[in-house]
Amino acid sequence: MSKILIVEDEESIAELEKDYLELSGFEVEIANRGDIGLERAMNEDYDLIILDLMLPGVDGFDICRQIRREKNTPIIMVSAKKDDIDKIRGLGLGADDYMTKPFSPSELVARVKAHMDRYNRLISSGMPKNDVLEIRGIKIDKTARRVWVNGEETAFTTKEYDLLTFLAENPNRVFTKEELFREIWDMESVGDIATVTVHIKKIREKIEFNTAKPQYIETIWGVGYRFKV
Repeated sequence: MSKILIVEDEESIAELEKDYLELSGFEVEIANRGDIGLERAMNEDYDLIILDLMLPGVDGFDICRQIRREKNTPIIMVSAKKDDIDKIRGLGLGADDYMTKPFSPSELVARVKAHMDRYNRLISSGMPKNDVLEIRGIKIDKTARRVWVNGEETAFTTKEYDLLTFLAENPNRVFTKEELFREIWDMESVGDIATVTVHIKKIREKIEFNTAKPQYIETIWGVGYRFKV
């Protein structure tokens, strides 16, 4: 049974989320403080983490940052804060999704399933050994999910890796942000275009010599992005 950690200080919200997720077959634990949630996330194995931003002890941004240093566990951030800057910051720290309160519990369950299904497919895909992409100084080992840039291994979050690999496997083809969101996140965009923009920015910071003049991932203004070869 897949295990989910909810880090949420509002007991009524946490219990409602827990009830819906358990009805869908998940095992669920709740941490009502940020420091407790961080300790559990780092020391125990969870299949997905639902992380509130405003928490006593340690806030959700710091928790996400510390988890991403060591783990690729899918993270869904939730918050009552509607500002795009908070969404951009959360996604930039490595969160896989961002939901603004209030939201329906059924939508949360749907997103949990989508993220978990995709993550499980990726880690159990059984790709052949030495399945490697090499493009102008970038080496992507699809078997080990590792990336080298000009001979130096570079760390990528789960979604950054997925997005980079998808674009590299489809060179010179232009994709809209909506298409990329559906492909990588398995969901309709529903206004979450900032998710793609933030991840493209983070990838460029890791692979481009000059992010102002990208040599790999090119912006096609008014349309989307393409990987140049």
